[in-house]
Amino acid sequence: MDTPKDNFLRTLRGETPKWFGDPWNCFNTTADGKPFIVDPVSLFVGKPLKGVSGFVDKWGVTWDFPQDQPGPTPNITESNKALKDITRWREDIKFPTLADIAWNEYSDILESLDRETKLVMFCNPLGMFEFSHALMGFEDTLMNFLLEPESMADLLCAYADWKIEAVRMIIDFTKPDFIINFDDWGSKHKLFLSPGVWRAVIKPTYEKFYGYIKSRGVMIMHHCDCYAQDFAPDMVDLGIDVWQGPTPENNISEVIEMTNGKLFLLGGIDMSVIDFYDAPEKLIREHIRKVYDNYASLGSFMPGYTSTRPVYDRVFQIASDEMGRYGAEFMKKRA
Repeated sequence: MDTPKDNFLRTLRGETPKWFGDPWNCFNTTADGKPFIVDPVSLFVGKPLKGVSGFVDKWGVTWDFPQDQPGPTPNITESNKALKDITRWREDIKFPTLADIAWNEYSDILESLDRETKLVMFCNPLGMFEFSHALMGFEDTLMNFLLEPESMADLLCAYADWKIEAVRMIIDFTKPDFIINFDDWGSKHKLFLSPGVWRAVIKPTYEKFYGYIKSRGVMIMHHCDCYAQDFAPDMVDLGIDVWQGPTPENNISEVIEMTNGKLFLLGGIDMSVIDFYDAPEKLIREHIRKVYDNYASLGSFMPGYTSTRPVYDRVFQIASDEMGRYGAEFMKKRA
């Protein structure tokens, strides 16, 4: 009998799945329903718990994690910026020392994982663009990509090297099937950087970083819940296996066509439509069905949340239930 792990991998290979429900049921999940385990490096660097404000991590970045948000966000002001002058990044940014991580304290989590029937995915967050604006804020980041591209490239090249060493240790110690990296490259409707600037400064760092992960035989899931379809062919170049989070503002059918099925898309569910505390159950279920009807028959696609999980537990329970119900119905229609 096929396991959820087998079914997800079959779908990823373009074969006909035997089940088409909530994709996160194919992964080991945390107590709060997220499909990834935060890696020891990220725990060492530090992130706030939900409801905490003013948390400062080892990069010197200040974070807030409001109760009604899916994750923490940097709270950057003129006084608390970790990097005020990009040309001084070598003097002002201290890279956390990876030798200080207590890996053995993580053993119990590893022993509890189900590797036989479910996939193991570790989260290595803070991609290249998000690292930049965490250090210096959005305005300085966007200006520096235009005015100081060499300094930005040097900083991100050094950060990519640091991430490669971090991921080397993570893979050696945890032996994951997937690593998920978070880096939003646009807003709801537009890219943050022109394709030319992105390809000149950001893409080379990912060629190094993702190239290393692929060389270790680990699959890559890239979370990017924004407009980013212009970079879909680049995602193929970078070896990304799954684009997690494509929002409906992207032309999903066009992305599948332009990448010839080489990029698997997991997303399409619009959280701005369903993820609020009093969302009607009927609306949630109708939206889930709409995503299946619009995209699921295109191939190289699996319906999923564009964030990694709804903020509200009630929404999560209804949406996951409808994916299971309607996914089974959808598969019967295709049989």
